[in-house]
Amino acid sequence: MKGFKDFLMRGNLVEIATGLIIATAFAAVVTAFTNFLLEVIGRITGGEEFNFDDMEIFGFQTVGPFLTALVAFLIMAAVVYFGVIKPYTAMRERFVKNEEETTDESVELLREIRDSLRAGRA
Repeated sequence: MKGFKDFLMRGNLVEIATGLIIATAFAAVVTAFTNFLLEVIGRITGGEEFNFDDMEIFGFQTVGPFLTALVAFLIMAAVVYFGVIKPYTAMRERFVKNEEETTDESVELLREIRDSLRAGRA
């Protein structure tokens, strides 16, 4: 039981569970926003919802739902990229110091020793 308790109390497990919960909630937000955009596009084009579900190409009925899913995926990817990735990257570049700026002399000395050992000059 001690091993099981240690497994449950690990920080990584809690972090993964928290990330999964947040990701699930965020997925619901992105899905709702995507459905909203599809409805807006549908109303602009004269329908109620923008989809290709009734479309057939050369008698294939599955092409329409595939195209609808593809458009929804592209919208979701754009929302995640421009709503999460770009702001996160900009924030990290602005507020997180580079690793090189935070190194002290001892770390730099250890790196020089490592590099000289790799080069065979030690």
